[in-house]
Amino acid sequence: MSPGISRREGDETLSTANGLPALLAHLYSSRGVGADEDLRYPLSGLLPPGGLAGIDGAVEILWQALQQQRAVLVVGDFDVDGATSTALALTALRAFGHPRVDFLVPNRFETGYGLTPEIVDMAAARGAELIVTVDNGISSIEGVAAAGDRGIDVLVTDHHLPGAELPAAAAIVNPNQSDCGFSSKALAGVGVIFYLMTALRQRLREEDWFAGQGIPEPNMAQFLDLVALGTVADVVPLDYNNRIFVHHGVRRIRAGKTRPGILELLRIGRRNPAQLVASDLGFAVAPRLNAAGRLDDMGHGILCLLATSRAEAQTMATELDALNSERKQIESDMQREALAHIEGLDLAQSQLPFGLCLYDNAWHQGVVGILAARIREKYHRPVIAFADGGEGVIKGSARSIPGFHIRDALDAVAAARPGLLHKFGGHAMAAGMELAAADFDDFAHEFDRVVRNSLVAEDLQGEILSDGALPVSLLSLECAAGLRDAGPWGQHFPEPVFDGEFNVLQQKLVGGHHLKLSLAECSAPERQLDAIWFNIDPDTWPNSRVQRARVVYRLDINEFRGFVNLQLMVQHLEPL
Repeated sequence: MSPGISRREGDETLSTANGLPALLAHLYSSRGVGADEDLRYPLSGLLPPGGLAGIDGAVEILWQALQQQRAVLVVGDFDVDGATSTALALTALRAFGHPRVDFLVPNRFETGYGLTPEIVDMAAARGAELIVTVDNGISSIEGVAAAGDRGIDVLVTDHHLPGAELPAAAAIVNPNQSDCGFSSKALAGVGVIFYLMTALRQRLREEDWFAGQGIPEPNMAQFLDLVALGTVADVVPLDYNNRIFVHHGVRRIRAGKTRPGILELLRIGRRNPAQLVASDLGFAVAPRLNAAGRLDDMGHGILCLLATSRAEAQTMATELDALNSERKQIESDMQREALAHIEGLDLAQSQLPFGLCLYDNAWHQGVVGILAARIREKYHRPVIAFADGGEGVIKGSARSIPGFHIRDALDAVAAARPGLLHKFGGHAMAAGMELAAADFDDFAHEFDRVVRNSLVAEDLQGEILSDGALPVSLLSLECAAGLRDAGPWGQHFPEPVFDGEFNVLQQKLVGGHHLKLSLAECSAPERQLDAIWFNIDPDTWPNSRVQRARVVYRLDINEFRGFVNLQLMVQHLEPL
């Protein structure tokens, strides 16, 4: 079923106040920007750390650990948010003068997610006296209890939604705690640890720690490249606070003020750091870092971010790129198998489950999240893909659609069928879970029932939001550059997308599953425009019968072998 195309509504009232071009005024107003201040991103505009519940207690714990030189072990997560959070915590604590700080990241295939009792055993063997979790821990009830039994204090920093029970940690910093009045609930894990390290630096300044130790006081701006990367990669909403983080992180990277690992990942991803936009972090850097956690060990990704020399970073970035290529092939095979399974059901799309669950015991546990996202994109419904987790258990990764809170849905399943889910956690749009392989069919049925209680068939048709038709005069490199610099764009502050009617002059398949096009806007048929449409169905395209189409696209600047030209990035094409 083809998605519908709707247009955002906006006005140009901002342009009279601050001289914005009419197009930008329209774009900003349609995204909820109602004042000039919403378009300025001074670091002074960040919310103060003191608004985070538990941060004073957390600072006190770290201050005592620093004075006593207690062995601190940072326990992260195996995604990019977890990797950047870990790198930031280590780098900041070392810059603050702590000589005994190290990290441990769970391996999804051996220990699973979060601070588990097994991770605590490993931490104890390494002599940890204080565990600091980053981007995890809010659901680690058993792990925190196990640490307590061993006399190891735990400081939890996280941003995931808490369950009914909180871990018995020495302190918890999480903006999504019920008693936390911090107004930005959209912080990524890396944003949370940045705030904690900022508050700790303030405490150290008040104690004259830096002067007493004879070390320079670190500038917290040096960590904003990590904050920007983790925030973009975790696809958290870019509210005003997060836009400040991303804006300044991108600016630092453009100026070359970033760590060698990020520069090398951009280079290998064929992105020019001097012209970086936020989406480059999501499409060029994040997948290569994530590949380490999906296929091997996120420790490789963290070490790349911690690298201090270009040569070291280059070696690690090359290894991560190879892992990402392997991940792409695995993903492609899994996607083909999943689509064959769905087609084998011999059901019209309207007859498919509202909540779609897929499982194959040969699928790769580290790639099921991407698979769920791909199937969600094609069939526009909540999707959970499962892989074998060993010992009769399967592990699933869920992706949702706007308007359906996936973690709440899992909570509803758990309430209706106690014991069916062994554990679960996540966000509105993504979640992970574990259950017995023998219970897959029961779970799939129950999940579909919960989804049907919240959605109707019309919700599954999908909708593409466009910013409207773009005048031919604005189909230009200048406009593309202006839009690029008008961000940062991202989740809940989406990059501008336009639609219009075009003549389809040429079609060519490139790279196996990308469609290279030559288009001409119908009102200006004499002008030919380059366009590309990624990840098309090669069984459907190219299609010589399509000579005119309504195209949904973004403006992009294509640089290749010294040539620069305008390129339309096609998101949807509807034959006319």
